[in-house]
Amino acid sequence: MSSEAKLSAISADHVTGAGAKTVFKVLLAISFCHLLNDTVQSLLPAIYPLLRDTFHLDFGQIGLISFTTTFTASLLQPLVGLYSDRHHKPYFLAMGMGITLIGLVTLSLAPSYATVLVAAALVGMGSSVFHPESSRVARMASGGQHGMAQSLFQVGGNAGSALGPLLATFVLPRGQRSIAWFSFLALMAMIVLVDIGAWTRKRRAMQAELRAVPLGAHAMPMHAEPHAYLPRKKIVWSLVVLVTLMFSKFFYLASLSSYYTFYLMDKFHVSIRSAEFHLFAFLGAVAAGTFFGGPVGDRMGRKVVIWYSILGVLPFTLLLPYANLFWTGILSVVIGLILASAFSTILVFAQELVPGRVGTVSGFFFGLAFGLGGIGAALLGKLADATSIRFVYHVCSFLPAVGILTAFLPNLSPAESKVSR
Repeated sequence: MSSEAKLSAISADHVTGAGAKTVFKVLLAISFCHLLNDTVQSLLPAIYPLLRDTFHLDFGQIGLISFTTTFTASLLQPLVGLYSDRHHKPYFLAMGMGITLIGLVTLSLAPSYATVLVAAALVGMGSSVFHPESSRVARMASGGQHGMAQSLFQVGGNAGSALGPLLATFVLPRGQRSIAWFSFLALMAMIVLVDIGAWTRKRRAMQAELRAVPLGAHAMPMHAEPHAYLPRKKIVWSLVVLVTLMFSKFFYLASLSSYYTFYLMDKFHVSIRSAEFHLFAFLGAVAAGTFFGGPVGDRMGRKVVIWYSILGVLPFTLLLPYANLFWTGILSVVIGLILASAFSTILVFAQELVPGRVGTVSGFFFGLAFGLGGIGAALLGKLADATSIRFVYHVCSFLPAVGILTAFLPNLSPAESKVSR
């Protein structure tokens, strides 16, 4: 990238966030839409028993439904982000949610298994449009508090992931047609997203006016990020480190979110209800930890948060396989609180490494999160079948040690000395 292009990208990113107040109305709205989107996304696994009975499916066919959703939701997100970075569409979010709505209606009326796969693909496509674009909106409304904005945005998604299965227990016993009720959630999100689209269009018009000022007037703002001086190889290596840290985080989270109830029932012989209560406590800790990571990163530096959220959780994960039931519950909550704070911080760190490419970076990392979670759950399930669920937790307890790679990340704090080109 040429020096002039770098300066333009920095200036654009600076104009987007700095010097403006945090627009909490927009942040809360996009977080609410994230809740609605992820409620719909979490619906699919909750209705697998219904689909199995309706279409007489085996586990392989159910797995293909999950793969179809994950495939479209994860692999398309970077492409959507890349496209939206080059072609800004204010109402792209509402269009994406419209695709999700069509998928839900198709699923409720599906006459065959093939139609179910098409519906699952449509729901995944809607998610692939939503995440990179909504992450961009959160950054635009952050007023420079990028970590706080991404954390608030993520909390909505975590709440939706927990809410979907809960709502399904009340609606889905009525049969396949009752899935259509969830389309009203998508419709509600579309209405809100149209309003957000109008706000982004006005915001971009204001930014265009500011960029019309000669480059020298704002090309080197007082708070220009030092990462503009990093060589390309350093940026690429830093992104590789962030991806590796994502692998550690999401593989370990997959072991808890997917198999925690089985682990508790196998080791402590607790009831399903008790195991579900422990899982709910863990998921609640994940939601809380997701929010706190971003604001702390804004104040103390993102590298500090990555240190304590990945490597800092290692002592607790190492203790977990040897704890009794009481301490297992306590440790799982502590692990959820600490580990969940990493994602929003990693995402903002990556956005700052590659200024002016918010959509591409967000799409890539959200897609990676979807993909790693699904792959992790599948591989750990195979490992549990080959050995035991307890062995899985012994192996996974060492994953946070990967956090030592944080030492290779640059410090992007403006207070630190700049790296020469």
